[in-house]
Amino acid sequence: MEDVMNVAAYITNRYLAEYKQPIDEMKLHKLMYFAQRESFIQNHKPLFNAIFYGWKYGPILKEVRSAFKDKTIESLQPHEFNEDLTSLFDRIFKDYAEKSSWSLSRLTHGELSWKNSREGIPAEKTSDNPMSTDDISKDADRIRDRRNMLSQLGFA
Repeated sequence: MEDVMNVAAYITNRYLAEYKQPIDEMKLHKLMYFAQRESFIQNHKPLFNAIFYGWKYGPILKEVRSAFKDKTIESLQPHEFNEDLTSLFDRIFKDYAEKSSWSLSRLTHGELSWKNSREGIPAEKTSDNPMSTDDISKDADRIRDRRNMLSQLGFA
């Protein structure tokens, strides 16, 4: 299992290299969520051991938020990943990195894991409810099934 801050540093540095601008905090959290979900899709296990929280605008990781706010994220240099994670990160960047942060936020609002963490919370209210890893795994199953169906239909 990978270190959550190493994943955040990798995404931050790759985004800067590919888009020639720093990643904003909302986009970083959403790409972290999609990386975690993609790990369940590809590897049937989490990429890192950290808890997402169902905040108003989508999933966040508190340790990443702290590192972003105090700007330590900018100085982190990621360690090498296993080669089997290359396809995971390539998929995340291909599917999500170009989208706006607000678009990614709307996408995460369609996820069972986020919806369940927000149950009973009015949309305009903040919440500190954790998102269930089991629910993220269920979101991954849904996406895997969709990809398989599209592949069988010749669309993927």
